[in-house]
Amino acid sequence: MGLSSRRCLSNVPNIGQLSKNLLVLLLFHVLGASSLYSRQQQQPPSCHGEERAALLQFKQSFIVDPSVSDDDGSYPKASSWKAVGGDQNSNCCSWDGVQCDEKTGHVVDLDLSSSCLYGPINSSSSLFRLVHLRRLSLADNNFNYSQIPITIKNLSRLRYLNLSFSVFSGQVPSEISQMSKLSSLDLSSNVDTLSSEGLLRLKADGLASLVRNLTSLKKLHLSDINISSSVPDSLANLSLSSLALGNCNLYGEFPIRIFKLQYLRYLSVRSNQGLSGYLPEFNGSSPLMWLSLGGTNFSRTLPSSIRKLDSLNHLSLAECNFSGPVPASLANLTQLTYLSLAMNDFVPGPLSWLGKQTQLTYLDLETINLSGSIPSSLGNLSQLTYLHLLDNQLSGPVPSLFGNLSRLADLNLDLNRLSGSVPESLFNLRDLYTLYLYDNDLHGNFDLCNLPSSVTRLHVGRNKLEVPHCNIVNTTLLPKLTFLGLRECNLTEFPNFIRHQQHLTWLDLSTNKLHGQVPKWMWNTSTQSLMLLDIRNNFLAGFGQPNFVLPWVNLQVLFAGYNLLDGSPPIPPQNIVVCRFSNNKLTGDLSPLMCNLSTVQYLDLSNNKLSGTILPCLANKFSDVFPSWLGSLPELKLLAMHHNQFYGVIENTLKNLHFPELRILDLSCNNFTGEFPSEHIFSSNAMRGIVMNQPTYMAVFSDLNIHGNKFGYIFKVTITNKGVERYYSKIQEDLGVIDISSNNFHGKIPEFIRNLKGLRFLNISNNNFNGSIPLCLENLTLLEALDLSHNQLSGEIPQQLAQLTYLASFDVSYNNLTGSVPQGPQFHTFGNTSYMGNPGLCGDPLTKRCDNSNAPAQLPPSSSSEDDAIEFDWIFVLAGVGSGLVVGVVLADVAITRKRELFLDVAGMMIKQMKRIRRRQRMC
Repeated sequence: MGLSSRRCLSNVPNIGQLSKNLLVLLLFHVLGASSLYSRQQQQPPSCHGEERAALLQFKQSFIVDPSVSDDDGSYPKASSWKAVGGDQNSNCCSWDGVQCDEKTGHVVDLDLSSSCLYGPINSSSSLFRLVHLRRLSLADNNFNYSQIPITIKNLSRLRYLNLSFSVFSGQVPSEISQMSKLSSLDLSSNVDTLSSEGLLRLKADGLASLVRNLTSLKKLHLSDINISSSVPDSLANLSLSSLALGNCNLYGEFPIRIFKLQYLRYLSVRSNQGLSGYLPEFNGSSPLMWLSLGGTNFSRTLPSSIRKLDSLNHLSLAECNFSGPVPASLANLTQLTYLSLAMNDFVPGPLSWLGKQTQLTYLDLETINLSGSIPSSLGNLSQLTYLHLLDNQLSGPVPSLFGNLSRLADLNLDLNRLSGSVPESLFNLRDLYTLYLYDNDLHGNFDLCNLPSSVTRLHVGRNKLEVPHCNIVNTTLLPKLTFLGLRECNLTEFPNFIRHQQHLTWLDLSTNKLHGQVPKWMWNTSTQSLMLLDIRNNFLAGFGQPNFVLPWVNLQVLFAGYNLLDGSPPIPPQNIVVCRFSNNKLTGDLSPLMCNLSTVQYLDLSNNKLSGTILPCLANKFSDVFPSWLGSLPELKLLAMHHNQFYGVIENTLKNLHFPELRILDLSCNNFTGEFPSEHIFSSNAMRGIVMNQPTYMAVFSDLNIHGNKFGYIFKVTITNKGVERYYSKIQEDLGVIDISSNNFHGKIPEFIRNLKGLRFLNISNNNFNGSIPLCLENLTLLEALDLSHNQLSGEIPQQLAQLTYLASFDVSYNNLTGSVPQGPQFHTFGNTSYMGNPGLCGDPLTKRCDNSNAPAQLPPSSSSEDDAIEFDWIFVLAGVGSGLVVGVVLADVAITRKRELFLDVAGMMIKQMKRIRRRQRMC
């Protein structure tokens, strides 16, 4: 090759360099195309216009209310939804809570849980036009008691449906059972926002229908739905991983096969009292992590093989009927974070199985017959925040190891036999907010000012503790208590610690040695928050001034009985529900301000020295000496004014004299005159419709609810029947009593009484009634006791009274009766004393024989057996109680109830000593 050839070649680019350039160019092209493809892939698919419109219409049908969603992470997801032409915001696939299918662009997933939605939803909702949905969650909103629309059947592709915690009500539509692709269904916890009662219900075969048709179910949550059926065994044929049927009114035997489901991780059938069953032997490992059977009728013993549930982190067996020993194998459940065995009938035993469950944060062993001392191994549970060992038989000291449980927030050791002093280490728990040591045998000083500032609830009453006066240096370091119980703490004066408490809702200083006047600084203590004040059983002399209006504007319960209070009674605030000033030295008239207490259900001023008339007040509610304004109280069931000095005529023209719920009226031993206006007192009264054997008992619960405890009282009574005194802890709602004995009523026995068909006890003795015994008394078929003695009645005893088959006590002595004594099964049980003082009477059981013209006809025997009548006769024969004016149920005691409705003595037992019921012949 010549020179020219080499020169030409020199003008051609180098082959290697050319290859490199081509490679770079190709790589740039590939990367660019890849980047473009990637950008295209990252962009959401474009949604369909009709689905965008449906979503926007759905959004506009609700208002946003942040208060309706309880989840901490809640926010209004739909608020960001907008349709702006050409803008990417118009693509609903990019909206919060919305997901679309990547290929088709259809909306397939809509998650509006905890989105603060409020308002109704119905079958015409645009939501049901999103027919391609596979997942839908509307949980934790408020749909204002709407029914679940039947057009939900349009969403036939749904695999996941969550409508929990959203205030749906009514019957669950059967259409849901036809959505055969569902693998997850959650309709749980649709409850009333005020009462927490379940709002949804399934028809009779609803649960069986769901199980039969939805064969793909993996998760089924129906808690708080009224199902009212047994649990179908076919549930065990599903491949369930999660089953929640709590509080569903389930009954019958729980299918044992469900415990053996291969994939089951979550099982809750809590709060079904009619549901029975038992735990099987577990032969192999199980994936079960959550087991809740609390509040059911599960029984038998806990199997030792429970140790094989080694994945469990939540075990709740509270309030069942388990018995036998607590198995030591519980020590093997080392993954537990929650354990409740409370309120079962296990045999007494120690806590030796406790200590290896180091992950526990919640431990409730209330009322399971624990014995022995608290073991040192409890100190290993360093994660504990909640520890309840109350109502057992634990003895020995409160161990100082509690100081090692640095996260402990709630400690309850009430109702045990613990002794020694309260360890100082408890005062080092900086997260502690509840400390309950009530009713043990603890002694020594308890310094309120050393409490951790975190404590809000303290109950140390009924021990042998001394509570010294605090040396308060800095009030800002004091705890801000809401609950303080210092019953039986040997207090001689109000602790100065209380002076600096402005958030108390519950204060119990009962059964101490408090004396003198209630200190004036109390009038500035917790004036806006205090709901219960208990200062009974002390030596307090007064409130500082007569007719003093108590300053606690939200006070609902006041116990001040059994003191030395004198002068006029103080005036409770208008919200008062229960008020007791009994057994003091109060004098003078009742203040007219008492008629402003429109919410009162129990007002007890008995055993004082009150006298005089009741003065008029607003709107002429006091129009005479009888407190007629009481008739307007809608919940009044018992009015006892016996053993007082009330007098005068009870006018029968009083507009307020209605007493719509009155069951027991006792006006005995006063000086009332005139005719007894029964027609006006009982014109619209519930006693007219009472039927026997009503299943409920007289009880009243106030709205007072403190830290999960409800305050209430159940009516209790001591009765005398045929000379035998008995105490009954409950009074059925069907008890009707009228006792107007020992007054100066006159005229004829009112015919209107025949309408009070629920009357069980009638005593009009020791008055001036005249005329004949009304034949209409035969209408009182439930009557058990009838006392007409010591009047001026004449004529014959109606023979029809022999048909009163429940009548077990009868007295017509000291009248002017003539003729023959009725004969019949009940009248054969009455002796001569029932008829004495009536020389004109004859026939059995009297010695005076009747001639043939006076011989009574024998009535046919009753269909009720005599044994039944005698047995029932022992129940609820009431003449009266105590003395003084009581509005409400006089013999009610007070107790504290938990949500489980177990009555606990938290605020202290009520005074159980009841006044003896006077005998029928007794003069007042």
